[in-house]
This record gives sequence, structure tokens and C-alpha cells, in this order.
Amino acid sequence: MSGLAEFPYDSMPRFIGTLMNSSASTSPGTDQGRAPAPPASLDTRGLVACCIAFAIWGLLPLYLKALQVVPVLQVTAHRLVWGCFLALAWLAVQRNLSLVRNALANPSTRWRLCASATLISLNWIMYVWAIANHHVVETSLGYFINPLLNVMLGVLVLSERLNPAQWIAVSLAAAGVGYLTWSAGHLPWISLTLAASFGLYGLVRKVVAVDALAGFAAETLLLLPLGLGYLIWCEANGIGAMGHTGAGIAWLLVFGGPLTAAPLVLFAIGARRLPYSTVGLLQYIGPTLQLILAVMVFHEPFNGPRVVGFTIIWTALAVYAGEGFWRSRKLAAVQASRIATVPR
Repeated sequence: MSGLAEFPYDSMPRFIGTLMNSSASTSPGTDQGRAPAPPASLDTRGLVACCIAFAIWGLLPLYLKALQVVPVLQVTAHRLVWGCFLALAWLAVQRNLSLVRNALANPSTRWRLCASATLISLNWIMYVWAIANHHVVETSLGYFINPLLNVMLGVLVLSERLNPAQWIAVSLAAAGVGYLTWSAGHLPWISLTLAASFGLYGLVRKVVAVDALAGFAAETLLLLPLGLGYLIWCEANGIGAMGHTGAGIAWLLVFGGPLTAAPLVLFAIGARRLPYSTVGLLQYIGPTLQLILAVMVFHEPFNGPRVVGFTIIWTALAVYAGEGFWRSRKLAAVQASRIATVPR
């Protein structure tokens, strides 16, 4: 999904953190003796935007399969270059290019964006390689594992504490990965590389105070000399895909720009309009669609030990998502009861 595919998922931790912080800092009160308004109903525009974003990320293997004739590094470089151009153009239309300039002018922010750019590049390369080499099931597993890996990163790096249900979920996920490792005789390194690179990417972006689209533009701008230089070198040596594989492939490569940036913008819209628990549940649309494509369209094997391992991990996700949903509903009920007791 990311590796956007990947983007998927790239700015989710920042938006979730924003949503959680805003929820925590808002307490029921009165405004000149009037009771505050009750919580708004589920925002339809936000729901549709978020669903479309995750669906695009989930269906991304179809796009990458169509580019199998193009070397992995060239596909990644084209996504980088065209995504950067589109993001900068979009920000220019909105007159927000100063956000990119300000982010890169700050040394601390610039180094963090360099780190996040490196991580997302690794994620993209691994994702494209895995799709091209018929490992879509493994990519799906990586993004099923990712939310629970984020929980552990929060514990290990941010000193966050887990409740018993979250510990159970993390333990089950570890058991699922362990079973898959034992049954296959080796670590599911593709899945773990995707989950780790994307989880660390989200962790870095969580501590960078840059808007999602501006952050994406800044990251890709930092890598633009490498990506553009590599593509120019490929074309000069007659191995570039843009001028040697037909107009259809060329247009698909250019289309990688909006296909990378558009889900990010849609996700930003949805994440700002929807409750944290809703966004957390919707994120599983992507890897679910990837798994369906792997089995039903690409006919990758999915039986025996894989079914058992995935079932253990899905159980972990059900525990994790259910606990988050229950906690969100409980908080909403407490807020509603407080609102009901405010004098009118």
C-alpha cells in the first residue's frame, strides 16, 4: 500500500496523533451559559475520501503488475519524480510552497525529512520488487502487521504504555509471525521489511511538524536529484523505459505521480473529519484488497500454514481494533453524559 503504496499509510500516525490530542484537549464546558453541541455524526465526505484512499492503496498491485516490464528502480524513480512535480504544482496553486521552503530551511526538520525520505524509498523499492516477483500475499501481511508494530514502536521509542488488551494483540501478532517463520523455515522478511520501514517512517513523520502534502513534497524534493539523475542516465544509455517501451507504459509511469499523491490528499481529508477509531478500522481495507488480489487475481498460494498464520494475526487485529472501538465508544458516552448534565 504503500510503500504508498505506502503513503499509505505514511502520514497516518501524524493525523491519528492530531485527532487524539485534539480530543484529549477538548473538555465539555459552557459558552455564556449554553450547553455545547453534541458530537457530530459520521462525516460522509470524510468517510468516502478515506475509503477511496485505502482502496487505491489496496488496488495498487494492479498498476504495478502492468509495469512489470520496467525495472524496479525505474518505477520507483518515476513515482518519486512525477509525485514530486504534482505535489509542488498543487502547493503552488494553493500558494503554499512556503510550507516546503520553511520545512527545508530548518536543519532539524530537514534531517528528519531526509530520514523519512530514505525510509519511504526503501519501502517503495521493496513493495515494487515484491509485486513484480509475485509476493503480493507477503505485502498484504506486512501491512496487516504494521499497525501492531506501530504500537510496539510507541512503547519502545515513545515510552507509551499498553493496556492488557493491546498486550494480548501484540503477543498474538508475534505468535502469528513466529508460526509463519517456523512453517516456512525462514523469516517473512518481505513482510517485516515493509512493516518496519513504514512503521519507522510514520514514527519519524510523527515528530516532524509539517503538513502531509508539504511533507511529501519536501521528502521527494530532497530525493529529486537522485531520481531525476538516474532516469536521465537510463535514457542516455538506451535503457530508459520512457522512450523505449511504448506510449502506454510511458503514460502509466507519468500516472504514477497522481496515483501516489491523490490518495494522500484524500486520506488527509478523511483523517481530519473522522473519529480515530473509524480511521483505525478503515486502514485494513488496503491489505485486505491486496490479499484478495493475490489469491483471486494473481493466483498466489494461500493455504495450510499461511491460513493459520494469517488467522492468528487477524485475531490479534480484531482484539486491537475492538479494544480501540470500545474505548472510543466509552469516551463518547462519558462526554455525552457530561453534556447532558450541563445547565442550559
